[in-house]
Amino acid sequence: MLRLQLSERLVEGEATSYHGSMKTSLLFAVMLVGSHALIFAQAAPSFALPTDQLLSEAGPVFNLADRELASPVKIITYGDQRFTDPSNTRQTSPLMRQWLVRRIASEKPAALIMNGDVPLAGDVPNDYAVFRAETLSWRDAHLRVFPTLGNHEWRADDPRQALDNWWNAFPELRNRRWYSAQIGSRIYVIALDSGASLLPESDQAQWLASQIDNLPGSIDFVILALHHPPVADVQTRIEVDHNPRPNEIALRDYLSKIAPTTHAQFLVSAGHIHNYERSIVDGVTYLVSGGGGAPPYFVERTKDDLYKSILFPNYHYVRLTLEKDRLHCEMVRVVNPEAESLSVEVKDRFDLLVKSR
Repeated sequence: MLRLQLSERLVEGEATSYHGSMKTSLLFAVMLVGSHALIFAQAAPSFALPTDQLLSEAGPVFNLADRELASPVKIITYGDQRFTDPSNTRQTSPLMRQWLVRRIASEKPAALIMNGDVPLAGDVPNDYAVFRAETLSWRDAHLRVFPTLGNHEWRADDPRQALDNWWNAFPELRNRRWYSAQIGSRIYVIALDSGASLLPESDQAQWLASQIDNLPGSIDFVILALHHPPVADVQTRIEVDHNPRPNEIALRDYLSKIAPTTHAQFLVSAGHIHNYERSIVDGVTYLVSGGGGAPPYFVERTKDDLYKSILFPNYHYVRLTLEKDRLHCEMVRVVNPEAESLSVEVKDRFDLLVKSR
């Protein structure tokens, strides 16, 4: 089955193939960038898993009352840690991964959002065992961790086993692949699975629309977390297979449509690209925060990227602090990953202002 859609300078579609009883979807696009025609595609075996039996509550799965939270409320988001055997220094940096874990623990955020690719390989239970061992400081600090599924969570011959490994690591999420959490009276977190369809009329897209339609009136900020970015610097020479896919572009288009009539400000935090980017499309702020330990990717920055620094690499996390009239956002970057004594600097700052009612 082949489905095509032509939108501006993007031809996109979804092809479905069958091998016995196994269905595999292939998301692909042909994007026109200047004189270049970029063709990129990504198989998504997780698309073969049914989603109609998942738990999809109308309201938040987790609800933290204001009285449970320190003031000011602080949230950290970052992705692409790739926890695995520390002897593996080629596919991840154990040094950066572990140091950032300790640094985040010292921040004591009210919530920690992980943008996907927590393990190196979702079919290796030991990768999750390493995650648990290396994040002991988070449990000691009683951090509330909200993970999303990335492509490395699905890195397995059997996606069902990979998903079960994720649920074993995060048992509070069993039978869910997307979920939401209310952090106090003013912040709402929506964790999405970019390994499942976000196209209109999909189970996940319909659940998301219901979440937005039924937001509590007190919510000023909605943070959407997922792995694959809906908006990113489009690459023409390197890592072109990490450009935004039709699946996540559908999410971008949905948010562009609803943002003008929604009181809450939207912030989308994604990973997959092992760097940092910041863009605004139709009033929605999009971050790429993939600096949690995986090998850094160089990015050719486009004019729409509001982060202009040429420094590289960008091991980092993003700190969000709730204030009376705004959400203050900072990219906290490791200054020099090769230094004998590691330190951080705030390399990007921006504010999301509360909309008037």
